[in-house]
Amino acid sequence: MSAMKTPGLILNLLLVVLPVTTLHAADKTVPKPAPDSTDKIYRQYCGECHGNDRLGGEGPALLPENLKRLKKNHANDVIANGRIATQMPGFADRIDPGQIQALVDMIYTPLPFVPKWGEKEINKSHIIYKKAYTRSNKKDVKPVYDADPLNLFLVVESGDHHVTVLDGDRMEPIKRFKSRFALHGGPKYTSDGRYVYFASRDGWISKFDMYTLETVAEVRAGINTRNAAVSADDRYVMVGNYLPHTLVILDARDLSLVKIIPVEDDRGNSSRVSAVYTAPPRNSFIVALKDFKQVWEINYTDNPPKIYRGYVHDYKMGEGIAEEGRFPVRIIELDDYLDDFFFDQSYQHLIGAARGSSNGQVINLIVGRKIADIDLPGMPHLGSGITWKYRDTTVLASPNLREGIVSIIDMNNWKTIKKIRTLGPGFFMRSHENTPYAWVDVFVGPNRDVMHIIDKNSLEIVKTLRPVPGKTSGHIEFNRDGSRALLSIWEMDGEVLVYDSKTLKIVKRLPMSKPVGKYNVYNKITRSEGTSH
Repeated sequence: MSAMKTPGLILNLLLVVLPVTTLHAADKTVPKPAPDSTDKIYRQYCGECHGNDRLGGEGPALLPENLKRLKKNHANDVIANGRIATQMPGFADRIDPGQIQALVDMIYTPLPFVPKWGEKEINKSHIIYKKAYTRSNKKDVKPVYDADPLNLFLVVESGDHHVTVLDGDRMEPIKRFKSRFALHGGPKYTSDGRYVYFASRDGWISKFDMYTLETVAEVRAGINTRNAAVSADDRYVMVGNYLPHTLVILDARDLSLVKIIPVEDDRGNSSRVSAVYTAPPRNSFIVALKDFKQVWEINYTDNPPKIYRGYVHDYKMGEGIAEEGRFPVRIIELDDYLDDFFFDQSYQHLIGAARGSSNGQVINLIVGRKIADIDLPGMPHLGSGITWKYRDTTVLASPNLREGIVSIIDMNNWKTIKKIRTLGPGFFMRSHENTPYAWVDVFVGPNRDVMHIIDKNSLEIVKTLRPVPGKTSGHIEFNRDGSRALLSIWEMDGEVLVYDSKTLKIVKRLPMSKPVGKYNVYNKITRSEGTSH
């Protein structure tokens, strides 16, 4: 809940998963406000982010079925004191304990009617922009600009819900266009960088042509959506939803519906989707689930391997198939939930962490089981993890959303090499193959204006920057050759600062409206070890 708009990124995911303590200040003798008063308070403080209908917006839906992992008596503390490492503020100074309890009772009360969002609703929402779609599909289409199409950035500006197409050589905007409300999960490019797909918090998926700079098709695939992924063969887009509890497969050409997969177990329970990603060498989508201790792997080829055939799901075996036919689901049982995860460069291993757990899990996707635990205290943000060659091994580095540390993990034996102390919890970590440095922010707390520079050889912080004192710094992203590092000032009157990645000096400033993310085409499609995939 928030009285201000928040970025449609993973920050709001944390609302329902972080461990909290009970609100001791709550006085049960305080009379509860009348229902109409509670509704008014909800709309004033919660509705802008979570929707006046409680179905979600920039923040997740606030319904009992979406709060399974947050105990009701802990929810008071969330509303009163906010959340660590999120932009969920506390309201104890504005809402009294009786009103907080009334809000808790409200969000744990089922709605009389939750809108259905299935085949009929998805198909009805489908939009093809005929002129743009026709132009996009003409033969020999050339970019409408003279910049390198592989060195473009897409800058998501959450302040006013726009996207800027930025030339990564000249560092000049080429086009700025309005996006759907609260984009989330990062844009996903096709393998050649020609097309990109956006997902919004309220379920809209948009296909944008990076040559013609036009939106060619859109569809609403859910009510409250986590993110989307594009298959390595560029044929399909998979969408993971919080509400309803579904995975939606779309035809990447025009976003028409291909299939809906209910996220259910054989006992009739359902789960929200934490995230969906593509594992290109495996020709599959990998899905993390919010409410099941499972990972799903969904093959998208026309002839799935034998491992996807002939199995009936068995909880004791820990591996199985939800259904045969197209897009079969392989289920891998885990010891804990996976709220956040990371792939190694080979996509053989998935490294994941659960909120509140003291360890990370390493899952071998070939054998379909956990093979190791990793010492990852606090709240590692593995979704922002990066790798690099270090001495005779490869290391994984992850910031931490709760503690001021960066964990350096040897990926040969999954042991911790070092914990680098920082000035506070960090959210994003980035590097590039052509730079000796890794950058990590301090995203929350009194030092949220800090950016640390880590030497990848010595594993020491060699410089600490304060780009704009008092303003939040975050999300470094590099251009194609790694010569420039772009940093976001996460403010409504923010900017993108362009650094020389060798001298660490600012060479350009670009005003932006809360630029929450910058995504370079080349680095994404080549799966650079220095950025998220």
